[in-house]
Amino acid sequence: MKRTVLLFFSLFFSFTVLAQNGEKSITLKDAETNLPIEDATIYVLKTKQTFLSNSEGNVTFLLTGSSNIQVTHSSYIGVTVRSSALVKTDNVIYLKSNVNDLDEIIVTKQHPQKILKTLVGNSVKKLTVPARLKVYSREFFKMNGDYTYYNDGLMNFQLFGHDKNFKSDILVEQNRSFGLINEEITSDVLGYNLNDIMQNYYNFKYLDPILEPNAKKKYDFIIKGYTTNSDYNVMLVTPVDTDGELRDDFKIIYDSKKKIIVEVSSAISPLSFANVKEKTSVGSKNIYKSIFKTIYRIENENYYLVSSKEEIGFERIEKNKKTEIEVRNYFVTTSFSNHNFSYKDSEVFKDKTLYNKKNVILSSYWDVSGLTATDEEQQIVLKMADRQ
Repeated sequence: MKRTVLLFFSLFFSFTVLAQNGEKSITLKDAETNLPIEDATIYVLKTKQTFLSNSEGNVTFLLTGSSNIQVTHSSYIGVTVRSSALVKTDNVIYLKSNVNDLDEIIVTKQHPQKILKTLVGNSVKKLTVPARLKVYSREFFKMNGDYTYYNDGLMNFQLFGHDKNFKSDILVEQNRSFGLINEEITSDVLGYNLNDIMQNYYNFKYLDPILEPNAKKKYDFIIKGYTTNSDYNVMLVTPVDTDGELRDDFKIIYDSKKKIIVEVSSAISPLSFANVKEKTSVGSKNIYKSIFKTIYRIENENYYLVSSKEEIGFERIEKNKKTEIEVRNYFVTTSFSNHNFSYKDSEVFKDKTLYNKKNVILSSYWDVSGLTATDEEQQIVLKMADRQ
């Protein structure tokens, strides 16, 4: 009898361990609409790895042993699940929205722009440096309706310096690129300039338009509370008059007690589209889409960039034709360390983009990259790889 019990326990224990090991898949959905949730952060406490849900709400990652898994999103109530509960091939987790149009408008003695300047200054000082970010980047390039170029890469960013003098060294572990870029397309539209990208994110450069002295005349600033998180406030900044220029709507979510920014998003204001005039001169650009979002993480004493997403679409006016260009970029920090790592100066990547770098593929790094490709994206990549 004892042998039977021991054998049963051994088999049960082995099954439990195997169930907790290997590839895990989660699909995040809105509890009310059943729609997928994009840009949710999934943090595995055991391995301290970070993942981001894609536009289908999917997240895939590898896990050895059991761990708590935190799921957070600025628009939803966060949850923590045990990896042992993820036993299905596709595990669906429903999140409840915390968005409330009736959230209290906060009246402040200081103008919200001055509060924003304080937030930026304090956030810059609080960001953890020196630090190492292991980052997965992905870029899609579309010209005249056809995807013509793709690249992705797994990189280590060693951050050093301080305040407004942040610097970074980049070591590329693996990378790949497919497709061709038209010779007429200059490198400035290929997306990320890897040499200054961290400086921009760690200095909040994308907020410059609403930090200028005359921005108070061009934009409305409103601060609201968060019903489900009393520590957070949201600042909404919208243009009041575009003067024929394209201007963005901004949303800044911040911790009002720690006075640091946790998320920034922006998109071209519909008011701008309504009032801007189409450019016709050769070499000019008519932008029709511009989306930007960054997420930062507060973890004990550490504060660092988790992810960014940028999309831009524009029509370029040429002498005898118009060229439509769209670029979509993703940037995900898969792991963070506040320690330096050793490397030689000759190993530092010094080009602006991965465009001209020879492919170095040692593993299927994109499958555990922190950002699972959607079915559509996988088909795009396979199609361009076949053209090589």
